[in-house]
Amino acid sequence: MLQFFRNANFNFVSAMKPVFTLSVALVVISLVLMVIHGGPRLSIDFTGGSVVQVKFASSPGISQVRTNLESQGYAGIQVTEFGAADEYLITVPSPKGASGEQAANTAQGLLEDLRTAFPQNGVELRRVESVGPKIGGELRTAAINSIIAGLFLIVIYIWFRFVLRYGFAAIAALVHDVTLTLGVFSLLDLEISLQIVAALLTIVGYSINDTIVVFDRIRENMKLRRKESYREVINRSINETLSRTILTSATTMTVSVMLWTMGGPVIRDFAFALSFGVFVGTYSSIFIASPLLVWWYERQATDAKRATPTM
Repeated sequence: MLQFFRNANFNFVSAMKPVFTLSVALVVISLVLMVIHGGPRLSIDFTGGSVVQVKFASSPGISQVRTNLESQGYAGIQVTEFGAADEYLITVPSPKGASGEQAANTAQGLLEDLRTAFPQNGVELRRVESVGPKIGGELRTAAINSIIAGLFLIVIYIWFRFVLRYGFAAIAALVHDVTLTLGVFSLLDLEISLQIVAALLTIVGYSINDTIVVFDRIRENMKLRRKESYREVINRSINETLSRTILTSATTMTVSVMLWTMGGPVIRDFAFALSFGVFVGTYSSIFIASPLLVWWYERQATDAKRATPTM
């Protein structure tokens, strides 16, 4: 197998304290950003509403379109460019208690109001999507449950395959990855849609696969290198799987970055989430999950030593 790092001997474990400090700081910053923004900005998939994509023969400008629609009573409306300066994505939240049919009627009424307000600009409908608030709430609950269930099943799997502390270390790394991704989305004010939930679940699967490869090598080396200290075994295992980790991450990120930069606006946020998630997932596999085992082991050893009565 191609190896970028032959006989690598980087002391990853020695960087445990500064890396943990950095990661905790980033997680706290991500949580603060989400609190400041009132939580992640959810798309109509979860809140209910309508998305209307329109193209103008001659663009009147975002501010003019937004001002005109707000003056006609469309509260909470969002207008953004979509791929070109003359093409807009208009999001209209549904009022509480509205049905899916009412959301669809709102979208149709918005289109007619646009054509009336800008008769000389040639408004062309490209796409309409409508979701009722009740369905949006059900999708939001299902998305949260799917992520929680996935994390729970991962703990059970790793517990049976390894030992319980491996499962907690892996979950800590996954929570770190997902939280940082949500923090970046809050920082950039990007929407969390069903596509992004799919990206988060993909990140969880990718990261845990990478972590399990390292854990497998740790388990093998614990049997083969009994004379080495726990820190030495962990460090050796990370170094021995480093080439595989870097190669896998590089190939995955090459595809996801290409989709992000060249895939168009429909898939851009999904590809961005995947690219960022692969990056932090690789980081956490090397610097979070395995070093956490060292921290756990040394903490238990210290507690056991304190509990042992002195003669």
